[in-house]
Amino acid sequence: MTATKIGNFITIVREGAVATVTIDRGDRRNALSRELILDLTETAKSFADDLETHAIVLTGKGAFTAGADLKDPAMDRRKAAGLLDRRHMVRIGPDLCDAWERVEQVTILAIEKFCIGGGAALAAACDFRIFGESAWTSLPEIPLGMNMSWHAVPRLVSLIGPARAKRFVIFGERTGAKQALEWGLADDVAPDGEVLSRAQEWAQRIAKLPPNAVRMSKQSVNAAANALHHVSAFMDLDQYALAATSEDYREAIKAFLEKREPKFTGR
Repeated sequence: MTATKIGNFITIVREGAVATVTIDRGDRRNALSRELILDLTETAKSFADDLETHAIVLTGKGAFTAGADLKDPAMDRRKAAGLLDRRHMVRIGPDLCDAWERVEQVTILAIEKFCIGGGAALAAACDFRIFGESAWTSLPEIPLGMNMSWHAVPRLVSLIGPARAKRFVIFGERTGAKQALEWGLADDVAPDGEVLSRAQEWAQRIAKLPPNAVRMSKQSVNAAANALHHVSAFMDLDQYALAATSEDYREAIKAFLEKREPKFTGR
């Protein structure tokens, strides 16, 4: 067993053909700061030349993630930047999800407590998702005055179908483990506190299979399922950059931080 660190918040533990990637910001919420997003992207890329690892478990210490860190000063820089700068800065979300989708090894998420916003987008980019019994997921972007980006929408349509994807994306409601399993958003549900061990069991099953056949099969399924994803999501970055300049967006974020109901005007 070997352990390595990437940045300040990510640890990779390799045991045989299985790698376990753990996010830990020290608060058991693991909000996605700019630093963490970039380090998670680098983590995905670090497996590109790894021929010894055949399955990767991605989990969080405590909750998987509370979603984008709205209080991160590095994220807040977007407000003062010009459009070109803002467009470049917000690329980190789609780039994160795309990097994990491109990983050749099978990727399995172990989700305890909650998986919100960008975390749910990341989950959709991976191969399998295992929830704790009381875990839940949600996409609060629309209620917060922005569109759902990070190339998540076509992935969700492929996973759960158009009607459920609309419900999940538009309403921003909590989706619990049981419903996620019924929809196909979760692939398994384990007792709380046992999700990581269940995910590692899945990973060990994969590690015992012929690695070439597994990688080629994953590539074949993704090629069939994702064929139109780029053409349907390539503009969501620009849509987000536009939505983030609206009065509704500013009101939604202000209301969220002030813990009150927002008042939208369509401006």
